[in-house]
Amino acid sequence: MSETVVVVVPDADILASTVAARLVIRIIDAQAVHGTASVVLTGGRVAAKVLRQLRELPAAAAIDWSRVDLWWGDERFLPSGDPDRNETQAREAVLDALPLDPARVHAMPATDGPDGDDADAAAARYSAELTAAGIRFDVLMLGVGEDGHVASLFPGHPVLEKTGVAVATYDSPKPPPTRITLTLATIRHADEVWLVAAGPDKAEPIGTVLRGGDLPAAQATGVRRTLFLLDEAAASKR
Repeated sequence: MSETVVVVVPDADILASTVAARLVIRIIDAQAVHGTASVVLTGGRVAAKVLRQLRELPAAAAIDWSRVDLWWGDERFLPSGDPDRNETQAREAVLDALPLDPARVHAMPATDGPDGDDADAAAARYSAELTAAGIRFDVLMLGVGEDGHVASLFPGHPVLEKTGVAVATYDSPKPPPTRITLTLATIRHADEVWLVAAGPDKAEPIGTVLRGGDLPAAQATGVRRTLFLLDEAAASKR
């Protein structure tokens, strides 16, 4: 049975350090068991801080980065290198400084990729790549939006009902409207799902989720464990 754990720290900076340290340990443990580790990254301010903190952790030297697979939970369907893409932000924060195997960095397709501006074809391509890899995630990290959305799965949006592995959405409530996202079913394949939130604007949705409310963030659960990693402001209404 999956367990839910809530971890609260004083502020966003300490939260980023805490998540980064947990991530390093989780990757090391996964490599000890499987030989490899598979991590799903998210976007947002806190996520960028987490990745930057990886540079500062001596324990990260124990990771064999050439045996880490990196995936993304969602992506803005924009050209490669666009500063609004989650991939671009992650590369600038830390990925370009790590000895990763480029073949194991599984960025979601961009509009200048092989499918052009066909988001459905791009999502199908990512789905096929995930399926071929076996969809095994040791850690899947998610930010939580002010409305309780995770990845590009927004409350009341038809994309929540879509099946499959990864899907396109053309009318996201937040710009840009066209995005690619993992489905809830795919998210729930992860061994551990980490919901990371900081700031008072996240207090209401986090409180709603922890009280059993029906938001997308409440439906993002891990097979073995679901962690809420919060600062005090985000946890203030739980």
